[in-house]
Amino acid sequence: MANIQGAGTKQNTYDAIVVGSGISGGWAAKELTEKGLKTLVLERGRDVKHGDYPTAMKDSWEFEGRTKPALADVAKQQKQNRTGYTTHPATAHWFVNDLENPYSEDKPFDWMRGYHVGGRSLTWGRQSYRFSDLDFEANAKDGVAVDWPIRYADIAPWYDYAERFAGINGNRDGLAQLPDGQFLPPMEMNCLETQVRDRIKSSFGGRAMIIGRSANLTQPHNGRGNCQFRNRCSRGCPYGAYFSSNAATLPAAYATGNLTLRPFSIVNGLIYDKDKGRATGVRVIDAETNEVIEFHAKVIFLCASAIASTFILLNSKSDRFPNGLGNDSGELGHNLMDHHFKVGATGLSDEFADRYYRGHRPNGIYIPRFRNIDKASTRKDYLRGFGYQGSASRADWTLGIKELSLFGGKLKADLIAPGPWRMGIGSWGECLPYHANKLYLNTAVRDKWGQPTVTFDCGWKENELAMRKDMKQSAIEMLEAAGLKNVTGFDDVGASNPGNCIHEMGTARMGRDPKTSVLNKWNQVHTAPNVFVTDGACMTSNACVNPSLTYMALTARAADHAVGELKKQNL
Repeated sequence: MANIQGAGTKQNTYDAIVVGSGISGGWAAKELTEKGLKTLVLERGRDVKHGDYPTAMKDSWEFEGRTKPALADVAKQQKQNRTGYTTHPATAHWFVNDLENPYSEDKPFDWMRGYHVGGRSLTWGRQSYRFSDLDFEANAKDGVAVDWPIRYADIAPWYDYAERFAGINGNRDGLAQLPDGQFLPPMEMNCLETQVRDRIKSSFGGRAMIIGRSANLTQPHNGRGNCQFRNRCSRGCPYGAYFSSNAATLPAAYATGNLTLRPFSIVNGLIYDKDKGRATGVRVIDAETNEVIEFHAKVIFLCASAIASTFILLNSKSDRFPNGLGNDSGELGHNLMDHHFKVGATGLSDEFADRYYRGHRPNGIYIPRFRNIDKASTRKDYLRGFGYQGSASRADWTLGIKELSLFGGKLKADLIAPGPWRMGIGSWGECLPYHANKLYLNTAVRDKWGQPTVTFDCGWKENELAMRKDMKQSAIEMLEAAGLKNVTGFDDVGASNPGNCIHEMGTARMGRDPKTSVLNKWNQVHTAPNVFVTDGACMTSNACVNPSLTYMALTARAADHAVGELKKQNL
């Protein structure tokens, strides 16, 4: 491995370094550059410019083998193929080669990765919900793990800020457990969804069914075009009609003239100066040449994704931090969370045979959490709660739900004839932050570039399994009460490994006490305060809602704090 360590130090020095260009990294780049900082964004994969989406306009018959992936491609993505869509010809190019980027499992864990500019902001499900005080107060109330160092009031203005820029469609529903936001006009429910909504409301007074809140533009916004209702979002959208780093935050950062983006840059670790008590830069492996290069900055934002950011911290060992940078608490790598899902119910309707709908809405309905939100809804068999996503259609109901979408013969049958109306709801449940659920470095298994890899030891426990029983039964009860026929519950727990929902969180949690947490209330590493972690690694608990909007808000808030501290010469 060639080494040009220290070469061109002056040329390799910036005000700020951002590691990763996905949802969090794009926001960090935008905020830091707009505040005047010369910022280097390091992306370990290839560059992707907005519009460089090779399958965005293809129809199924234009793919060799239609929807069936080539065996050679499947061989490179054996673990990622567990999701059912990462090896699909329309999206396989957005996911990594497992052979070059291996990982190990003490218990099954599905780690889905996209190494390219924009990362998983090009393939995310776009569901965008706020955490509430119910979520930020939960650990303290339940005596679980550690307390969040912030509350809803601390982040609410930053939710506003993120929503206004990103463009989130939705309806103001007035629910305490699901705070309203700054919304573009909502998408519409179809006839069966509207009927089911009304019947659930009349049968279950404490439950609401709302249209999903998604980061798809229902009208032109900030120079981006509105959604065309093609539902091909995970291929990349040439209209810029859903929020991604490529379409929104990175162009804003480039417009300042303060952004330098370097692709093929694998951040191997942080450089720490124990005399200064600060990180002075990062060590990078050039993915194409294997050269090792150092880049330096006053402030560093780790936004590489929960697992990758924690890997970087764990791999940043020194005399001061023999177990990884910032790991005095011993919590780095622990408290790994994901949502558990693939449980719910489906049913048929014999009504509305003369009704159909227009387009392919890239969004579904949402049933917000209704368990353990007050005294009347408290359960004795488990803590926390769950919500449902779903849709009604005269085709496969999962088509609008990214993580549940099906392909193959079932899809073919649905395309030939509309058939009866169907409706399905699938549930997303909260996972408690267990210290025992963890990842750790594996020095025996190395990646293509000679780095240690990650091993996962993570699984669902008694609380999640008890919750799943209620998730299934409540789904059946609601669809039956709504008048659907042939209602059938499902619980595919065997295909719902941690990681499969692609909402990995925790492993470098925020907290009030450096003895029990890695980050403070501003997302700063307690013992290296010029290092900020604002992706999923920072999460102290994971609620039951999709987390990406919270990453956006936390990143914008942390960047604002970082610049303020730089001006005060505290960093």
